[in-house]
Amino acid sequence: MSELNILGGLLGGIGLFLLGMGLMTDGLKLAAGPALERILAYSTQTRLRGLASGVLVTALVQSSSAVTVATIGFVNAGLLTLGQSMWVLFGANVGTTMTGWLVALVGLKFKIEALALPLIGVGMALRLSGEGKRRGALGLALAGFGVLFLGIDMLREGFTGLSEDFRLPEGEGVRDILVQVLIGIVLTVLMQSSSASLTIALTAAQGGLLTAQGAAAVVIGANIGTTVTALIASIGATPNAKRAASAHILFNLLTGTVALTLLPWLVPAIGAAGDALELGSAPAAKLALFHTAFNLLGVALIWPIAARMAGFLEKRFRAAEEDEARPRYLDSNVATVPALALEALEREVRRMGGIALRMMREAMSGAATDKLATDQQIVARLNQAVADFISRMNQAGMSQDSARRLPNILRVARYYESVAELAVEAAAATREAPLPELTETSGSFPVQATRLFSRVDPQGHQEYAADIESTLQNLEGDYQMLKVDLLEAGTQGRLPVADMDARLRAASAIHRAGQQAAKAARLLGGF
Repeated sequence: MSELNILGGLLGGIGLFLLGMGLMTDGLKLAAGPALERILAYSTQTRLRGLASGVLVTALVQSSSAVTVATIGFVNAGLLTLGQSMWVLFGANVGTTMTGWLVALVGLKFKIEALALPLIGVGMALRLSGEGKRRGALGLALAGFGVLFLGIDMLREGFTGLSEDFRLPEGEGVRDILVQVLIGIVLTVLMQSSSASLTIALTAAQGGLLTAQGAAAVVIGANIGTTVTALIASIGATPNAKRAASAHILFNLLTGTVALTLLPWLVPAIGAAGDALELGSAPAAKLALFHTAFNLLGVALIWPIAARMAGFLEKRFRAAEEDEARPRYLDSNVATVPALALEALEREVRRMGGIALRMMREAMSGAATDKLATDQQIVARLNQAVADFISRMNQAGMSQDSARRLPNILRVARYYESVAELAVEAAAATREAPLPELTETSGSFPVQATRLFSRVDPQGHQEYAADIESTLQNLEGDYQMLKVDLLEAGTQGRLPVADMDARLRAASAIHRAGQQAAKAARLLGGF
């Protein structure tokens, strides 16, 4: 096969892989309902359940790559959390050892890739016949699975003859072992299948081309090489999906490093265990036992440090919205000092209010509702962080004046959360009928609203209370005038009733948001 064909196969396979990943994720987002979420939540509720799910599913489909990609896809679709996905991925590593047992004891391997074209056909049939329905979304996900497997199969086909070009070293020195590990990695990367690399190692050992220790080194390399699949699957994914892929990579690197360090002792121990289990003198079965043993060893090693690993990964790959949703001033170290804690709370609530009022101004200018929905989640998370921080505060040594400020801080945070919710509501109504297209006599309502939101912005210039009250009264008068004009325009046929209703809803949301923001400003002014 020419180098050009190899390069074309590699690029095409990766392209199909990424396309399948995207289709699968989109389909899962559309098709996922409460039932699927409950099943996923139940099967990954604990570490052991998640681990068992990963083992069983991988053993059934005989492809840890497929399970890894599917799991990252579930995380990408928001159906699994990082903590849940980690144990499914760790279980997939254990489940893939079943391939070695099938090769060693049965000599057969069920290839899930053979289902790629039927999956695409059935998936697209469902997609075309169920447009806009859950059936169509499920079809899209199935087609995505098929395209994904087709990509993996295309990669393997492109490098189908590579194994014949390798001459595996037979030595047991440090240099030879490192070369054998590297060969396992390269084979797995090129063929996108640790099972294929494992089969080569088992066959070579069975034919006497490799010692048991040399074949074990190739198996370790194959295990490490599977991390490339997770790396490819995380391209363009959500931060949480990237964290899940990183957990898979860290697990395989840790497991491989420990197994390589203990290799001179592990191989004889596995040989003795194989004899005790009466697996026979053939090295293939003992290598399958070795593959299973060192993956189980990896699970045992990761068990006590999994929480710390998750915490470490949570701080990586942060999206802009996640950084904004992370409290900047609420630190556990100041929670025990009432004066510092109150100052930190006020700063955080003011920042939260700035985000909420920014949303309101964006809603009035026609911002996209999905962007505002993301910002609303940021405000909600900050509100929860404020409440949690107050519950951790040392209120025993707090003065009465300071203690009275706490309920007001919570009230201000709730006002700003309401403003954020109303911003989403106003944006949805504004998209139906833009606010600037109002009646002539009530056109000052948006102007007064913009002026009020500017004056009550807790992160902007601090206005006098009298100015805020004056602007609020003007807004109230313009709002009442607007309602009358819109209702008259609708009943007299000068304005479609649907447009009238949308503009009334938008104006009502903006009016209520102004009232909530003014209440928050009054309380903040008293701090």
